[in-house]
Amino acid sequence: MENKQEGPVRRERSLGRRRVLIASVAGCAVLGGVLVLLPRSAGPAPPSPGAPAREAVGGGVPAALPGLEELIEERREAVRTRPRDATSWAVLGAAYVERGRRLSDPASYPRAEKALRTSLSVRPERNTPALAGLAALANARRDFRAARRWGEAALKLEPRRWTTYPLLIDAYSGLGEYKAAKRTLDRLTGLRSGPAVLARAAAVYRDRGWREDAAASLADAAAGARVPVERAAYLERAGQLAFERGDPDVALRHFREAVRLDPDQWAARAGQGRTLAALGRTTQALNAYRAALAAQPCPQYALELGELYESLGMPEAARVRYGVLRERVRRAAAGGADEELVLGRFEADHGDPKAAVRRLRAEWKRQPGTAVADALGWALYRAGEPAQALRFALTATATEPGGGALDAASMYHRGMIERSLKRYGAARRHLTEALRINPHFSPLHAPAARAALDALGEPPDEGVPVMDDGAG
Repeated sequence: MENKQEGPVRRERSLGRRRVLIASVAGCAVLGGVLVLLPRSAGPAPPSPGAPAREAVGGGVPAALPGLEELIEERREAVRTRPRDATSWAVLGAAYVERGRRLSDPASYPRAEKALRTSLSVRPERNTPALAGLAALANARRDFRAARRWGEAALKLEPRRWTTYPLLIDAYSGLGEYKAAKRTLDRLTGLRSGPAVLARAAAVYRDRGWREDAAASLADAAAGARVPVERAAYLERAGQLAFERGDPDVALRHFREAVRLDPDQWAARAGQGRTLAALGRTTQALNAYRAALAAQPCPQYALELGELYESLGMPEAARVRYGVLRERVRRAAAGGADEELVLGRFEADHGDPKAAVRRLRAEWKRQPGTAVADALGWALYRAGEPAQALRFALTATATEPGGGALDAASMYHRGMIERSLKRYGAARRHLTEALRINPHFSPLHAPAARAALDALGEPPDEGVPVMDDGAG
């Protein structure tokens, strides 16, 4: 009887064990006698490799170069399969702009323009991302009038889209419209806070001569950055500012940390070259400059490296780098980018000053910012026209209507122009100010400033004027 009662129980237990076994192998398959675990459910798809770069580009912050390449490949595939996808075209264009900027690769700019204009043709109405992308492209090409036009069109469509405001600030600053840049910054800070906004504010403060405010904003931006590549970008700008303020030790720390965080931060490597040269560590400076120029062949780096070689008595090595500069300017022009400013600076000191004047006069008509005013004034001085030169030097060093960066190079230029016009008191004052701001601002021109100041000597001691007996 007892055995008869156990039968159904055993059958039930056996059935239960079979159910457990079935459940336990439900996620497995047998291959060659081996159980292979299969996923129980599909779950959410992992993010695409280019997703962080897309978030960075769309969020107005620097993107890592490997991520940019992945994003470009993803969006190229997307528009091949969906050629009417206006959003993918706009993202592709923005990624090309960022890659071109990071690598000083002007060949990326025509591709960016094609992608962005395709996005506009697919969606001609209310396509703010494409308009903003065209503004970013124009800024990268140094076409600040076009950047202002595209940026204002984007802002009109979406006044609360905060990432458009930095593009307009860059455009206004490039055109010398510093009051407009400050008003735009005020609107931006009313809409948004965070590291990217602080970094943009620092650039405006620097242009207005508020160096302490600029340094504080960059320090806060670097501290609040979410990813290493973003923090590296802000540290690189902090290094630039520290160097301009005459503190190469602090600058070098910022540049080194930026490179540690982002090995593709080539602007920081060039900054290392600049500061190491100022500190007298010329072999390390040359190595840093050569590495930066090899990976990011920026004409400005070629000019700086050439001048460093020249200061070391190595004219042939300098000529090689000046040849690189000319070639990179030609390539930039082929990609629609404007490098007339750096070419004009080069021609004024190392080529044909009269050709520099012609180039920089045309540049002044296109975009009359303080950097162009300074370069044009210096070119006129080098071409033997100091009276005309002084007008532009005064513009470059004026604190109104909103400029006032007052960097060492522009003060040096003004002092030398005034010296040639026999305005010795003003020349002495401005040459002294140049060396006070940054005694190592250039391996060629800082020694020239010291020599000129020594030649001027001390101001004459005229004594205390004697009052006439009949004076009140």
